[in-house]
Amino acid sequence: MKRKWNFITVILLMFVLVLTACGSNENSGGESSGSEGEDGLELTEDGKFRFVVSGEFPPFSTVDENGDLSGFDVAVGKAIAEKLGLEPEVEKFKFSGMVSAIQSGRYDAAVASHTITDERKKAVNFSEPYYYSGPVLYVQPGSDIKSIEDLSGKDVAVSKGSTYEKSAQEYTDKISNYDSDQTALRALSEGKHDAVITDDITGKQAIEEGFKIEKIEQLGTSEQAVAIKKENSKLLEAVNEAITELKEDGTLTKLSEEYIGVDITQNPDSE
Repeated sequence: MKRKWNFITVILLMFVLVLTACGSNENSGGESSGSEGEDGLELTEDGKFRFVVSGEFPPFSTVDENGDLSGFDVAVGKAIAEKLGLEPEVEKFKFSGMVSAIQSGRYDAAVASHTITDERKKAVNFSEPYYYSGPVLYVQPGSDIKSIEDLSGKDVAVSKGSTYEKSAQEYTDKISNYDSDQTALRALSEGKHDAVITDDITGKQAIEEGFKIEKIEQLGTSEQAVAIKKENSKLLEAVNEAITELKEDGTLTKLSEEYIGVDITQNPDSE
């Protein structure tokens, strides 16, 4: 009986070792497929295009009555995902922390109306622009501010981490930061500040919603693009191809007219 028991024990041990080896191979294969898909794209989750928007920048991104993220940026991100053959997954994230989140590889991209700047290009790569805009100076009706030159010593509210903050710093040392452009405009409407520098479209929508503000001066033209991790060159190339296709087939123009009311996807400097 003792010899029979030893033989059975050996067989059982060999069976367990075979199962363990198979399990190890499956785990290692699963880990590698999660970081790089069949098309060679490095993704945070296999089969998905995970991107962030601010959710506080209407009409580009906002939370609708159902609690879902909506807006032009959201729609563009989903359209890019479709072109890439990936499932879109969008999350709300504070604008000021997006670049760091992309750098760390927490998300695949930010489709959040980032203006292309030399400083930001040191941290992340940018796609081709998917729309064009520019900073605008807003004040309350009846304000003594008539141009950007009148901002000296004035309190200017801006979205934290935005290019508008740097624009304001060129004219005044009194800067009030907010988590979103809309909250900055609301504070201006309530008389808490002297001016706001923000996007033209955002300001127009705020006026339509009853905010007591008015446009004073357009301060320039800027290019808005998708932010992607610097090391992820294959994803950048794929996103650029997707944006080109979306421009050529008219999708970007259609989405712009749907969410913005006008086509902002054409470069005004090339007209």
